[in-house]
Amino acid sequence: MEIAVIGTGRMGTALARSIGEHVAPPLWVSRDAGRLAERIRGEGIRAQPATQEDALAAADLVVPTLWFRDLLPWLESVRPALAGKIVMDISNPFDDTFEAFTTPFDTSSAEEVQRAVPEARVVGAFKNTYWKVFEVPDREPFPSDVLVTGDDADARRAVIELLRPLPFRFLDAGVLANSRTVERMTLLSREIALREGHHPVVSWRVWGKGAS
Repeated sequence: MEIAVIGTGRMGTALARSIGEHVAPPLWVSRDAGRLAERIRGEGIRAQPATQEDALAAADLVVPTLWFRDLLPWLESVRPALAGKIVMDISNPFDDTFEAFTTPFDTSSAEEVQRAVPEARVVGAFKNTYWKVFEVPDREPFPSDVLVTGDDADARRAVIELLRPLPFRFLDAGVLANSRTVERMTLLSREIALREGHHPVVSWRVWGKGAS
């Protein structure tokens, strides 16, 4: 499966680097081609620079790494190109203060993404994983968990199998509506991390399943 990563922010860079190291060089898209080239060259990231049009045409899995406030307008602008694709939503609908949500309690960003692109199969993943965790994903001594949600069970399984080589443990977290809990627990985890002094190292480990 071909993977396209959209964006060169902290999460976009962390994902592109990790996917390039452990799976295959992803197609990487940025609004700033010069910045993208510098990231690839200066940081030694194994990725293929691509235009948005080419990346969306070629990719099986599309990973937009945009802020939630920018994500829905972007999806609307590229909706025809996402038909039949798997779209991995990593966003959290936090407000500008990172203290509350921009979505009501009866939905999640993942569900809103699915509504925006009903022709695609949406999975939620890496919502509970901050960019800093990619630097040291193994913690005392187990890997951090990534919770994968989606209404299409085949899409969940495909993403888990494709990304399994990354240094995380991927758990099937059920339907997209479960993203509501993941997103809210992530905000709580951020609050605790700030209080305890280890922000932005924010991630989870579900105990009881073993180390792998």
